[in-house]
Amino acid sequence: MKSVYGDDLELNWKNYSLEQNNFSLKQKADGTESDWKVWEDEEIGERRSLMSQVAAEAARRQGPELFDKFHLALLTARHGGEGRIALNEEDPLVELAQQVGLDAARFREDLRDPELRKVIGSHHEEAVEQGIFGTPTFVFENGNAAFIKAFIPPQDDAMAEWGHFVAIASKRNYIGEIKRPQPPWPKGAMG
Repeated sequence: MKSVYGDDLELNWKNYSLEQNNFSLKQKADGTESDWKVWEDEEIGERRSLMSQVAAEAARRQGPELFDKFHLALLTARHGGEGRIALNEEDPLVELAQQVGLDAARFREDLRDPELRKVIGSHHEEAVEQGIFGTPTFVFENGNAAFIKAFIPPQDDAMAEWGHFVAIASKRNYIGEIKRPQPPWPKGAMG
C-alpha cells in the first residue's frame, strides 16, 4: 500500500497485548480480580509476545523508516514464511534488527529499558478505552474502527482489497459485523 499511496497513507502502529486481553477475559469469566499487567512483568522473555512488542518500540527509537522495516520483517518472519520467529526470544529479534539495518548494540540496550514497557501499557489501555479487543484493528481518522481477520491477497488484487476494506470499515457506520462461515475459509482465499 505504501508503494502506491506513499506519504498519503500514514500508519501509526500501536501495541495491543492479546495476553493481557485473555487474562482480563479469564478474570471476568472467573469473577476474580487482579491488577496484574503483562507489561509490568520484568521477565519479558517469560511472556508470550511482550519481548517482540518491546523490540518494535526499540526499533521505533531508531527512526520511523527503520521501525517500518523492522515491523514488516517481524510480521513476515512470524506469519509469512516457513518458520515462525519466536516472539519471546532476544537473539532472533536482534538478528532481525541487524538484517534491516538497526544498530544492534543500541537495540539490545533498549530491550532492557522499562520505559518501553510503559509505552506498551499505555497503548493497550488506550485501545481498551476505545473498545478494541483484538489485532489487527484499524482506527481511521474519523474515529471508526474495525478488526479484520484476513489473508494477504495476491499482489494484483491488494489495492482493490484494501479499497473495499477501507470503504466499508471507515465510511459505512451501519455495517456492524461481517462474518464468513469457517472453516474452511472462503473459496479461493488460501490458494
